[in-house]
Amino acid sequence: MHTDTERCLRAVQSKDARFDGWFYTAVLTTGIYCRPSCPVVPPKPENMRFYPSAAAAQQAGFRACKRCRPDASPGSPQWNERADLVARAMRLIADGIVDREGVPGLAARLGYSTRQIERQLLAELGAGPLALARAQRAQTARLLVETTQLPMAEIAFAAGFASIRTFNETVREVFALSPSELRGRAAPGPRSAVPGTLTLRLPFRRPLNPDNLFGHLAATAVPGVEEWRDGAYRRTLTLPYGHGIVALSPRPDHIDCRLSLTDLRDLAGAIARCRRLLDLDADPEAVDGLLRADPQLAPLVDKAPGRRVPRTVDADEFAVRAVLGQQVSTAAARTHAGRLVLSHGEPVDDPAGGLTHLFPSAPALAELDPESLAMPRTRRATLTGIVAALASGALQLGVGSDRDEARARLAALPGIGPWTVECVAMRALGDPDAFTPTDLGLRRAAAGLGMPATPAALIRHSAGWRPWRAYAVQYLWATDDHPINHLPAN
Repeated sequence: MHTDTERCLRAVQSKDARFDGWFYTAVLTTGIYCRPSCPVVPPKPENMRFYPSAAAAQQAGFRACKRCRPDASPGSPQWNERADLVARAMRLIADGIVDREGVPGLAARLGYSTRQIERQLLAELGAGPLALARAQRAQTARLLVETTQLPMAEIAFAAGFASIRTFNETVREVFALSPSELRGRAAPGPRSAVPGTLTLRLPFRRPLNPDNLFGHLAATAVPGVEEWRDGAYRRTLTLPYGHGIVALSPRPDHIDCRLSLTDLRDLAGAIARCRRLLDLDADPEAVDGLLRADPQLAPLVDKAPGRRVPRTVDADEFAVRAVLGQQVSTAAARTHAGRLVLSHGEPVDDPAGGLTHLFPSAPALAELDPESLAMPRTRRATLTGIVAALASGALQLGVGSDRDEARARLAALPGIGPWTVECVAMRALGDPDAFTPTDLGLRRAAAGLGMPATPAALIRHSAGWRPWRAYAVQYLWATDDHPINHLPAN
């Protein structure tokens, strides 16, 4: 979008928050870059330059605006919508792969050379993977500086910097303030004195309807791993350097996020996973605008706009749970998953609530005895098959995976039908166009609205909803009075 100067100018002059994260405005006369909705008086058009990423603006020598804090914008919706190399790379960078494994590690996961990745990221985003990761480290550092009382040396290494000197130089360059000055300017608010505990605000583009989002997560919560408590969805997280516990509460203009981490180096990755779980980088105006074009779907969109797709923090976990949920009720699926957790999950301590375990990894589940599973033999075989594929790496469902290849490999496994493939594509792979035409609840909702209800006819009708069919599914499911569609009472 940053190449469409007229459109960018209109967004900046109208302070349109819908475009925050889509592009960044750099001002030649001040040397700063802002989000489109920055509250200051817009500069003259001839003094503006537009960049596709904060990293590109930083590389061009601009520093972040202290007023609108562009690094705190919602992420670009493109990286979750698209399935190409650049989008896959951006999802992996957000998850912290470059900090943990370097650019060669990023390239290995994507199956391309480092040169190809550098070239494509530079062409589209104006910055290579190292610069993009550096911008993310700066944002993580700012969060830790402003929301904790940790010593600066600890913050430097937790944010992923190789040295305190690099940390100080980067913070000064990006924010035009030293770390100490940044902490001194921070707005008053709760700061955790306990290492590893943070309170954050996760931004999103309005509108956001929390009903089906949190309702789904709470209604399908696996005992010991997830719970709804005191108005918050809480769950355990398996992270690269340790584990964590997160509590997420919907607010009118943000999601309240309380994170407890055993290793603060996991902060950026944990935030990325929480944003992905709640689909916070979605563009509801674009989604709802297209779905309203269907006269049978329009009343549902107008009644409760801004529905998101509830996703997952762990793709392998969701694939296992999808198999457990085949042809059984929500309660039965929770029971089966809870038994696996008790038998094979790693115990954790949760002083604040009732969380007891991490969901077991695929390698841990690969050691289970199929005869110990209280389910039909065919589903036991399906479960052990998908667990073996995940544990061996034959099936990869992570944020950087190729969606088409993952779909094909998943469909080739015994006992995995179209419904499971599309559910995994929707919630684990994050495909915004995933569609479940064989789902009974979806077909019943479609028939109630006068739409065709057979799978083949429903697929033809859904062509007008592309590429947002996963969101159309949420609106159709919401016609039922199932608990997944209602925000739990406190």
